[in-house]
Amino acid sequence: MTQDSKAAKTNPGNFFEDFAIGQVLTHATPRTVTEGERAMYTALYPARFALWSSDEFARASGLPRSPMEDLVAFHIAFGKTVPDVSLNAVANLGYAELKWLAPVYPGDTISTSSEVIGLKQNSNGKTGVVYVRSTAVNQSGTPVLSWVRWVMVKKRNVDAPAPETVLPELAKVVPVEDLVIPEGLTFENYDFAAAGEPHRWGDYEVGERIDHVDGVTVEEAEHMLATRLWQNTAKVHFNAQVRGDGTRLIYGGHVISMARALSFNGLANAQMMVAINAGSHVAPCLSGDTIYAWSEVLEKADTPAPGVGAIRLRLVAVKDDPTPKPLRGEDGKYTPGVLLDLDFWALMPK
Repeated sequence: MTQDSKAAKTNPGNFFEDFAIGQVLTHATPRTVTEGERAMYTALYPARFALWSSDEFARASGLPRSPMEDLVAFHIAFGKTVPDVSLNAVANLGYAELKWLAPVYPGDTISTSSEVIGLKQNSNGKTGVVYVRSTAVNQSGTPVLSWVRWVMVKKRNVDAPAPETVLPELAKVVPVEDLVIPEGLTFENYDFAAAGEPHRWGDYEVGERIDHVDGVTVEEAEHMLATRLWQNTAKVHFNAQVRGDGTRLIYGGHVISMARALSFNGLANAQMMVAINAGSHVAPCLSGDTIYAWSEVLEKADTPAPGVGAIRLRLVAVKDDPTPKPLRGEDGKYTPGVLLDLDFWALMPK
């Protein structure tokens, strides 16, 4: 057997020129979710939302038992896509039209597939941006999560011709009527003492800004544990020799989960994320950075579920300096230190 034939058995990951509009990627390694994921998630992030912590609280809210943390489902489904979409990524750039379509419970098995819906080569000729729409389903084929993301990917050959530019039209906000409310969910008998805060949907005003006060320093060991747990094998997260500065880039989802957990202080009753309208990883996060977070109320809406209101929030993660600052400067650019800008819908008791 020649060395070439041996090498052909390995997978170097897709480069920019390997993607084509309409291409469907069926991602390997379905993942059965266990209670271990819940325990590990709580160990990695200071997550305290009652719906994910207590079967009794979940049953009082009309669910059969406590579902998995919404972002656990996201991390697992996202991780499936990495070997085919972003193994050779420079950076994951953003999200849109992300919807949780059904709760995920321990014992469910998640599988993911993606369709390429956009391509644009960058002006440097060395990289390009790939847009994919991904869908995760459970063992019954029921969709549990769908989203669009775009990622900057290296080219294998800088002389390869640029593809025709195709940029997908994406909704800026998931319409309220498209939010999927879990069957049976009710907050009519909501236990505010158990949840940890007294603030209802009606206590928040559009334009209000909530400083979540607390900060968490990102540790290298925890980040590496998280990326392995979610089977996210992107080289920039695993291999310190890939980046020129010799550091490993902290997985963007790690920042999302950390900021969401920090938001408990002030938004403890924003129990369930049901959609992400838009999200940008504004700047890289590295081991040793300390993450702080604040939220802004963007919109409020009624839902058909008893006692349940929808609240649209902007969650912003910043590093090292907790001093409140504007999100953007007068030039329209993000203020230095901003790591994450996430626009999402959550469900809250009325």
